[in-house]
Amino acid sequence: MNQRFWTGRRRDNLAGYLFIAPQLAGSILFVFVPLALVVWYSLHEWNVLAGTFEFTGGANYEQLASDPRLPGVLAATGLFSAGLVVLNLTLALLLAVLLNQKLRGTIFFRTVFFSPVVVSLVAWTIVWGFLLQDNGGINGVLSWLGIAGPNWLRGEGTAMISVIVVQVVKNVGLNMILFLAALQGVPANLYEAARMDGASRWRQFRSITVPMISPTILLTSIITVVGSLQVFAQIAVLTQGGPGTSTTVLVYYLYQQAFQFHHFGYGATLSVLLFAIVLTLTVVQWQMRKRWVFHES
Repeated sequence: MNQRFWTGRRRDNLAGYLFIAPQLAGSILFVFVPLALVVWYSLHEWNVLAGTFEFTGGANYEQLASDPRLPGVLAATGLFSAGLVVLNLTLALLLAVLLNQKLRGTIFFRTVFFSPVVVSLVAWTIVWGFLLQDNGGINGVLSWLGIAGPNWLRGEGTAMISVIVVQVVKNVGLNMILFLAALQGVPANLYEAARMDGASRWRQFRSITVPMISPTILLTSIITVVGSLQVFAQIAVLTQGGPGTSTTVLVYYLYQQAFQFHHFGYGATLSVLLFAIVLTLTVVQWQMRKRWVFHES
């Protein structure tokens, strides 16, 4: 009876389930359960200081819809995400194309551009905070050149740009390595055929390089978009959401509501909003792959 039950197919299925069990357990414990708890907390008003936990239904979501600061927060979040994604992907692809050439010193420059990725985020941000001060290193160099630099982190026109640049320089090396690996996988005979047909370098890049590395472009764009919506340490260390609310992105606003003002229920509601935005953008990007990812049928 046991021999008939434990057929080869069932043993293979059991082995497969055992292999995925740790990952499944981790996903349930650290993703789905916390997500369900966040939704549950968003339906309550939790005051840790007073020790109260009251069910409020949709009151937090009504507050979300009428929050006068939320449009500005979403605008700052969108500006930061758009600037980061465009600069990061463009610079990463440019560096990858340059470092894919057979030139001297490419290994050294690959190391230089990738090294910020492995540096501690907080340490990296603190150093840049000193450099971007009114009397910091960057303005010192500009002064030596006869240029009066602004107060980068306190000007409404420069604070967001400064935060974006700091984040781009920190993480551009990761996308650069991914693009570089994709470029090295493009068959050389395609470029040889294109050159024989008289195609220019720009035409080769547009018609061969971009289509062939489009799956990597999709991957890096999803990673970068999701990462841009979760930025916190850079804002907390460099600008604290200022000047005014010009750099108050959604994650930092969530932190303010939950841990500074102790509105944990409303903070959980903002978390649900953040999850919905990330999920929507990821699904949209994934659906668009059928149009511009070369390997999709």
